Amino acid sequence: MSALKILGLNGSPIGGGNTEILTSEILRGAESAGAECKHVVLNELVIKPCQSCGKSPEPELCFLRDDMDRIYQRLREYDGFVLGSPIYFDTVSAQMKLFIDRCNCLRPQTPKENQGGDFYLKELIHKKRSGAMVLVGGERQEFECARKVIAGFFAWASIESVGQIFYVSKSWGKGKVAAEPEILKKAFELGELLVQKNITEKR
Repeated sequence: MSALKILGLNGSPIGGGNTEILTSEILRGAESAGAECKHVVLNELVIKPCQSCGKSPEPELCFLRDDMDRIYQRLREYDGFVLGSPIYFDTVSAQMKLFIDRCNCLRPQTPKENQGGDFYLKELIHKKRSGAMVLVGGERQEFECARKVIAGFFAWASIESVGQIFYVSKSWGKGKVAAEPEILKKAFELGELLVQKNITEKR
């Protein structure tokens, strides 16, 4: 049996920050359980905004050509996903939202046969997969809106969530979570669980 593949998508523009550390720790836990992991920093990619084309891009997953092409390929191939984002204005970062919006075409609006113009949402990826999320914010920020955005993406992409890490940063210092072993342990164990869940689903 080939190794499970887990993709980490980091939506923070800050290198070495809390989001990156926690996302990496989940991936480290997944690797310890035998998975092959890839960590992608969305801020380093060129991703155009969704144009809401309104028709199916089949056999591709989108009509636009940019760095999302590599992500789409991994969405087809990988078994698990970790989405990490800081909280900006009580929701996910612009980088994360760009990625999620460009996944609208995972279920394109498709005409029903012999139904007089009726449509359905056609699922283009048929594969059981698992996911986890990381959200990082300050003490005054709300997490629920960002959680709903990522949870909505998981539902849209048929990814079953196995858990989440919410980290409330009490200072402006970069990467402070690195000195908090309890939450690092929780993230590591979530990575292990992500692999275990995938193995169970494939039996």
